[in-house]
Amino acid sequence: MKRLFQINTIFVPDMPKNVKFDEVLAISKAMDVFWKKGYSGASMRDLTDAMGINSSSLYNTIGDKHQLFVKCIKNYTESRRDAAEKQFQNVASPINAIEQFINGAVHSITNEPNSCLAIKTTFEMAIDDLEVQKILRSDSTFTYNLILGFVEKAIGNNEIKITNDAKMLTDYIINNFTGWHESFIINQDKKRIKKMAQFLIEVLKQ
Repeated sequence: MKRLFQINTIFVPDMPKNVKFDEVLAISKAMDVFWKKGYSGASMRDLTDAMGINSSSLYNTIGDKHQLFVKCIKNYTESRRDAAEKQFQNVASPINAIEQFINGAVHSITNEPNSCLAIKTTFEMAIDDLEVQKILRSDSTFTYNLILGFVEKAIGNNEIKITNDAKMLTDYIINNFTGWHESFIINQDKKRIKKMAQFLIEVLKQ
């Protein structure tokens, strides 16, 4: 009996030390599932298996499937925003910044196997889901204002001569990205996307 008592007093205190939950890592893994399967296609089993937790742990730490998805899409858009701010904070030439942004979009479109999570979410959920719509609108506004700033500076520096309407040109640039996403999803043709991007850059530099 003494031996059994010693085993219990050693083992029981150690158990809580092994119970850990890394929410950042778990959300990252869940985001990969949503990215691949979409919101509707991702089952709770898919998500909990990827996160390495059971459904009760998910409800207790994050919430339901929708709350988890909201965290994932927020994490995705905020990460892109942070990366863009760092990338362009010291760019000297605005036309070069626009070119970098376009080429970065092409790389993302043609190399991310499941397309852009924000665009996929826009088509699947943004029409009816006001919470998701708000997140995507904020992401779209950030991108628009970032490019608009470069366009205005490029026009001011006489680097862009085709128009003085900075807002219209910014809309035109951004709308190209959506078309390229759709084209690549359907055709899987990298050269086609790169040719269109190069043409857009050449038009801007005329």
